[in-house]
Amino acid sequence: MLKNPKQIKDKLIQWIRRYFEDNGPRCSAVIGISGGKDSTIVAALCKEALGAERVVGVLMPNGVQSDIDDAKSVVEHLGIPYIIVNIGDAYQALSKAITETPGFADIAKESQLSHDAAINMPPRLRMATLYAVSQNLPNGGRVANTCNGSEDYVGYSTKFGDSAGDFSPLANLVVEEVRQIGELLDIPEQLVHKTPSDGLSGQSDEDKLGFTYAVLDRYIRTGQIDDANTKERIDHLHRINLHKLELMPAFIWNED
Repeated sequence: MLKNPKQIKDKLIQWIRRYFEDNGPRCSAVIGISGGKDSTIVAALCKEALGAERVVGVLMPNGVQSDIDDAKSVVEHLGIPYIIVNIGDAYQALSKAITETPGFADIAKESQLSHDAAINMPPRLRMATLYAVSQNLPNGGRVANTCNGSEDYVGYSTKFGDSAGDFSPLANLVVEEVRQIGELLDIPEQLVHKTPSDGLSGQSDEDKLGFTYAVLDRYIRTGQIDDANTKERIDHLHRINLHKLELMPAFIWNED
């Protein structure tokens, strides 16, 4: 884990400032606020880097969100401007438009959205929302990616959903390192240590993954792991999800 988390926190803040100096000196950081540790920590870092007036929080419940009070507490504690955009109607409308369109039943494996499609559509709608908000700000905005390095390593994100964004402060920090940074910021301690979950399944991230972030973090940083089956699962998830971290393959041609 980090030997000097304060130094890394300060470098992170400087990195965010430099990013905006080079990619939108007057732009605001636009952040989807879930109420979890990652978006909370990214919002706090951006506030320190840019000032509260240049950080916009967007809360995006899909219908009812059981922990939306946590998300509200983040933006109110940080004193950043925010809006709440409920994507529930859009999700229902798009789901209906797809499944009820003529011919869908002929090409699809079932008449309703598959489990994976239903799970991944909300994060993609949220990312579309963040970019729409960003493009309506007076001086423009840049969308923050809030994934951490542990999630990225095993592909625990939605491609073109929460894995997207314009800049990614936490991508090279594993979960415990993110928490170390969070403990140095002016944010509620309970949010820094909140159990990560997708807010959909009723399970924690670790329940769904089948191993703890502590085990994953240790494996990423040291290559050490005690259980062979867990190592195999982590390696498998990393291998099959690498496409989420790579640029889209493009055909390159030349004429002799």
